[in-house]
Amino acid sequence: MVTVVACVLAGGTGTRLFPASRADRPKQFLALGDDDRSLLERTLDRTGFADETLVVTRKRHERGVHDRVGDVDLLVEPAAKDTGPALTLASHRVDDRFDDAVVVALPSDHVVGDGFEAAMGDGVEVAASTGRLVTFGVEPTRPETGYGYVELGADRGDWYELETFHEKPDADAARRYVDGGHRWNAGIFAWRPTAFLSAARESPLAPLVDALERDAEAAGYDAVRPTSVDHAVLERTDDAAVVPVSFPWDDLGAWDAFPRVRPGDGDGNVTVGDADLLALDSASNVVASDGASVSLVGVSDLAVVAWDDHVLVVPKAEAQRVRELARRREATE
Repeated sequence: MVTVVACVLAGGTGTRLFPASRADRPKQFLALGDDDRSLLERTLDRTGFADETLVVTRKRHERGVHDRVGDVDLLVEPAAKDTGPALTLASHRVDDRFDDAVVVALPSDHVVGDGFEAAMGDGVEVAASTGRLVTFGVEPTRPETGYGYVELGADRGDWYELETFHEKPDADAARRYVDGGHRWNAGIFAWRPTAFLSAARESPLAPLVDALERDAEAAGYDAVRPTSVDHAVLERTDDAAVVPVSFPWDDLGAWDAFPRVRPGDGDGNVTVGDADLLALDSASNVVASDGASVSLVGVSDLAVVAWDDHVLVVPKAEAQRVRELARRREATE
């Protein structure tokens, strides 16, 4: 029987959730839901569809992973170079360990709803039976500009051929994509390790694949640039498939995401973490803190974040720009 390995990616920094998410405390380590479980713990809790679980992270996060989830099977990258190298390393590890396996790649910072595990099973079946590289296309609920999209090709019954990826669009393009039946690119994938490594040999990740076959992991990482798995591999192969899914999904990419996944008060104000909010004539705000009391008077559509010794105030419409701010702040510290 095929062995299903859930590969959880836990090496990112989540800079758009600054200042709660920092280089030494990335968002996957934060408890941003309605209990004390971190996003990483929540991700591991929904890997019941898999036979094995492998967490991929980088050296500076190794202790944080163990502190939150204990004695987990952990793969530590020699450097942080985005999802392309990370999943090449993970696929090679799985291929070494198991004779017949399917990898399911899961980011550790998503929020999903009912139907997730069944959908992962469907994707595993397609990857195992066809040998294709599978991406899961989430049914969009709005013309979102913060997500990438996948365009569906020929209908093969339970899956579609992948026509092309589309980068994060502007508002007009997002409406066209939704009207045209495109799906959100959730960054969730499934494949046989042999199929992925074969495709990676024909991509900018080829030097890493070659190095891994020589047990020269560090040299392989030195030989490649940071790149996403989408750009490096899936956009270049003719053997990609899209499994359409419709479970509720959000990647909590920025502070403006929280009203989609958490209930608000009567005025639509949403609190995150241990925020203690007092609001007067204020509506549709996101307030996050690690215990600070926050008071709002006469303001709307803001994200107000008080974490550690930092305070961030940003219009929700500008929330994607927090990444730029975080990079500047970290460069001065």
